[in-house]
Amino acid sequence: MTQTLPTGLTVTARVPASSANLGPGFDSLGIALDLFDEISVTTTDSGLDIHVEGEGADDVPWGPSHLVVRAVERGLESAGVWANGLKVVCRNVIPHSRGLGSSASAAVGGLAAANALAAKLDPTLALRDDQLVQLASEFEGHPDNASASVLGGAVVSWTEDGAHSGERIYRAARLDVHPDIRAVVLVPDERSSTAHTRGLLPELVSHRDASFNVSRAALAVVALTQRPDLLLPATADLLHQPHRAPALPLTTRWIGKLRAVGIAATVSGAGPTVLALTTESLPSELRLEAEADGLRVLDLGIAAGVTAE
Repeated sequence: MTQTLPTGLTVTARVPASSANLGPGFDSLGIALDLFDEISVTTTDSGLDIHVEGEGADDVPWGPSHLVVRAVERGLESAGVWANGLKVVCRNVIPHSRGLGSSASAAVGGLAAANALAAKLDPTLALRDDQLVQLASEFEGHPDNASASVLGGAVVSWTEDGAHSGERIYRAARLDVHPDIRAVVLVPDERSSTAHTRGLLPELVSHRDASFNVSRAALAVVALTQRPDLLLPATADLLHQPHRAPALPLTTRWIGKLRAVGIAATVSGAGPTVLALTTESLPSELRLEAEADGLRVLDLGIAAGVTAE
C-alpha cells in the first residue's frame, strides 16, 4: 500500500560526476569524480515546481519530463510512497554532453533524494545501493556511469538476463582506488552525442583486439587499486577509441599528446572530455597549452558515492 509523504519534508542529494570505460573497459569500468550536482526536493501540497541553476539550465525541460523529476517519481514509487506535490531545485556543476555522466548523475541524484524522503517517513522503506544501481541503470541502459555515482570509487559493472523475457539486471562491484591516484579532465566547449559516437563502433571486432582489451581491462583493476605505475598500459584500448577518433579530433590529439609523455589519458565515456588518471600534477606547460586550445582543465579527486540528507 502506497503511503503519502507529509508536506514540508526537504532533502538534498549530492551526486558526483563519473567517467566510464577508462580506456579498455567499454561499458564496464567507471570511476566517480569529485565534481558534484546538488538536488533539493521538498514535498508540497500539490503540483510541480522545478528550478534549474548552472549547467544545462537553458537546455533541459523545466517540467515533468525533466530527468531528475522522473527519477524522483520512480524512486518514490519503488519505495512505496508518494507526494501530493514537489518542489525540485537542481544546482548543476557537471558539464552536459561532455562524457562526465551528467545524465547518470541526474538519475542517481533524483533517486537518492526520493530514497531519503521515504527514509524520513520510515527508515525501513529505504532502498539498498544495489536497488539504486538497478533503477538508475534502467534510465541509462547500462550501469557504468550510474553505478560509479551510486557507489563511489571505481566500479566494475555488468548486465545479466533476468528470469523474465526482456528483463535486464544491472550489477556493479566497487573498487577502492589507490590513494595516490587523481584525475585531470580536459573539457572542450563542444558537446558530443553518445548515440552518434556509439554508432561509429563496428558490429564485429577481431579476436586480437578483443584479447588485447580483455587483458588491459583486467590490468586496469590492478592498476587502479594497487599499482598506479601500470596505469599507462592498463588504459590502452583497441575496441572503441580508434573508431571514434575521426569524430573527436581535438580529444584524440590530446590523448596522444598526454600518452606520449607517460600520462594515462583516455576518452571520458563517449567524449569529448579527456580523462587523465595520474599520480602527479599535470605539467604547467601542458596545462597552458590545453587552455590555449580552449580546454577547461579540472583537477579532481576520486569521489565517494551519492549522499542525501
